[in-house]
Amino acid sequence: METLFNYITENEIFIYLLLFTIILGFEVISKVPTILHTPLMSGANAISGIVVLGAIILIRQTDPSNLTILIPASMALFVGSINVFGGFIVTDRMLGMFKKKKKK
Repeated sequence: METLFNYITENEIFIYLLLFTIILGFEVISKVPTILHTPLMSGANAISGIVVLGAIILIRQTDPSNLTILIPASMALFVGSINVFGGFIVTDRMLGMFKKKKKK
């Protein structure tokens, strides 16, 4: 328990920064009009794509015996890939809602 307390005291500014960014992100996203959610999703997909590329580069350059780096990089690659592909599917469906329906 003492180690946890020491960790929190040493990283107090980072914990406050994390909480601030969570609140700020929630406020910003909640103020975005519905019509702009599609471009916002596309931007988030681009950021996830950068995470995937960074994870690939990190995995390729890391020594195979260094599991401390390989495990988080592999997790970032996996989760980032899911986010990219799922995001593109959702964005495509959202864009489909704006297309005019064909008359019969």
